[in-house]
Amino acid sequence: MKSPDSSRARRYTLLALTAAMATSITACADVGRGSTAPTASADRQAQVAERGQSVMPFELDRTTHHFQKGNGGGVQTVVADDPRDVKQVDLVRRHLQQEAERFRRGDFTDPASIHGGQMPGLDVLRDSASRLEIEYGTTDDGARITYTSSDTTVVAALHAWFDAQVSDHGAHATSGATTSTS
Repeated sequence: MKSPDSSRARRYTLLALTAAMATSITACADVGRGSTAPTASADRQAQVAERGQSVMPFELDRTTHHFQKGNGGGVQTVVADDPRDVKQVDLVRRHLQQEAERFRRGDFTDPASIHGGQMPGLDVLRDSASRLEIEYGTTDDGARITYTSSDTTVVAALHAWFDAQVSDHGAHATSGATTSTS
């Protein structure tokens, strides 16, 4: 009988290999779609996925993060890969609603615990709660957080933060437009 730890280790190894392959494929597809960050290594992506399990209640391999930058901010959307997966949709919605509430207060502890405290844009976002409007909304297959600011420094920090997440989440994240409906 295999131990849960060996099964988990195999899962992370497979996740890292899958991320590496998908990263190679999506790196070509993402050219010109808005992300300027280099793609994180497969090891880094596996570490982020592992740390994400303690913060994000939904399953990373059954959901996708979408980051769309705009002139005055951007939209972060997380969707269940199968819109009929009611459990994942509900978990995404609850998590993003809680995160939006924290972000409004300048509390970016969860992303820092997943991606690291030196994550690009994080310091500015933490210090800019009064200059960053954050709105939560649902989609048919998940939820979204819309970020708006008239402060170009805050918008640049948000875009850097989006790029870092796309890089770190690899195959589980995209930059550019989402296909989700409202």
